Amino acid sequence: MEITASSKAAKQATAVPQRKSLFTYMRQNKWLYLFLIPGFTYLLVFKYIPMFGIVIAFKDFSLVQGIWGSKWIGFENFEYLFQSAEFYKVLRNSLVLSMYQILFGFPAPIVLAVMLNEVRHMLFKRISQTILYLPHFISWVVLAGMIMNFLSPSIGAVNHVIKELGGEPINFLLKPEFFRSIIVTAEVWKGVGWGTIIYLAAMTSIDPTLYESAKMDGANRFQQIRHITLPGITGTIIVLFILQLGNILDNGFEQIFLLYSPMTYDVADVFETYTYRIGLIDGRMSFAAAVGLFKAAVGFVLIVGANRLSRLFGKQIW
Repeated sequence: MEITASSKAAKQATAVPQRKSLFTYMRQNKWLYLFLIPGFTYLLVFKYIPMFGIVIAFKDFSLVQGIWGSKWIGFENFEYLFQSAEFYKVLRNSLVLSMYQILFGFPAPIVLAVMLNEVRHMLFKRISQTILYLPHFISWVVLAGMIMNFLSPSIGAVNHVIKELGGEPINFLLKPEFFRSIIVTAEVWKGVGWGTIIYLAAMTSIDPTLYESAKMDGANRFQQIRHITLPGITGTIIVLFILQLGNILDNGFEQIFLLYSPMTYDVADVFETYTYRIGLIDGRMSFAAAVGLFKAAVGFVLIVGANRLSRLFGKQIW
């Protein structure tokens, strides 16, 4: 009996405290949940409620008859979509631009963050960070105007140099072979400084004693980056890569719409501009909704697949 009593007392002493109910936890942290209300409201109004409009992708939508009064046509919009040669051109352009963005744009903030992290002069580091962040706050309307002036065949700085070297001026924005390079370069320049914030924040969580131990073992700067810095931010890299992979068919509307022209449609027309033309200009809203639903479905599959792959291989990257 004494052994039994002592064992019960030991179990009671080591018992895990009972978890609080959800209502009690929310009441104790009511101010934190109160701050979440604006974000949830935004998602509800602009992201979830409009999802009911997806049904028009399966209808011959008419503004007069409304969503529920329009004729149900099933998968006819999708059949026409996959039989259209224009769709495959748009799909190719979207994938090519996204691949360029991943190839050149995704590693750029990582490299820049590593370089800034190695700077020891704090004043120079802060000034550099500020200068690199500034392009993020320039709107695409302003940036498109800057690009047009910079590449202008008459007053542009680039063509001025070409003419000084004895060449003929080139209208870069009307040349399909230059358009993708211009767009990707502008996006990288605009976003690379802002993207470094996340990686620099991730680097602050790395234990400084790891660097001290590496120095004592004779590791140089490059070896410290290879074996400490990069493995320390691997989780952040994987998360951001998953998010970018899930948005692989999202190329942005403003930058392409402001810079492309009928001369560059063959390489510049992407899903955003395509749905704008067929939905708002041509008035084929059902078909535009079908295109958007296809793009969202592909993005969902990619982000789920990338998440599963990251769980399988994430620990083996370094």
